[in-house]
Amino acid sequence: MFELKGKTALVTGAAKRIGKAISIGLAEQGINVVIHYSKSKKGAEELKDDLAKLGVKSWLVRADFSDPSSSRTLIERSYKLSGGLDILINNASVFLPRDMRDTKLVGINVDMLTNAWTPFFLSVCFSERTKYGRIINLLDTRIAGYDFNHFTYYVSKKMLETLTKMMALKLAPNITVNGLAPGLILPPIGESVTYLEQRKDTVPLKKYGSTADVLDAVLFLLKNDFVTGQIIYVDGGKHLIQTTEGV
Repeated sequence: MFELKGKTALVTGAAKRIGKAISIGLAEQGINVVIHYSKSKKGAEELKDDLAKLGVKSWLVRADFSDPSSSRTLIERSYKLSGGLDILINNASVFLPRDMRDTKLVGINVDMLTNAWTPFFLSVCFSERTKYGRIINLLDTRIAGYDFNHFTYYVSKKMLETLTKMMALKLAPNITVNGLAPGLILPPIGESVTYLEQRKDTVPLKKYGSTADVLDAVLFLLKNDFVTGQIIYVDGGKHLIQTTEGV
């Protein structure tokens, strides 16, 4: 079994929401955390303070994923700061409404670079310097259906799903690569818990989840030595009845 205590993880988009919850959960397991952020410097600094109280080491690294060169430099800086990486959690993403009919090339490029290509190149760079490790890519339950309202986001996450499976084969046997597809976990930025309450009946389990549910799945994938190339839906069964949005 992959012993967690004393390992070091790079978590992208770690300063808020699911990334923050994962970072704290890892620290509770004795895992040191490299905290990546782009614009959320204050949140990243606050998270660093929180992790220090849990008795682990942490480091701050800023990288703008709209810059294609950021992937390699982020891994290099993370190694230099921490002395080595064992775990890569590709959590950072861009989620913007883009109708399929109104999609412009610039929108496609931004979403594909941030949500798919950056996790891919980070993973490649990670694998070049890590002999034995874990990669987990954060996807979305939407990939089980279609979303025309968030077209470029949806397509980029579908691409990351495919890359996850391809990398699982290419990076075996010493690195496992898996994906997590959360569903109704957190309300969108600016929305309250009412957003979740109003939609929980669309979920087969008739409830919404929490970041703790995502963390449980993360820890399972980190500990297990015999699971790779899998997409675990943390969505209360929503992917089984996933609908098409925005047709």
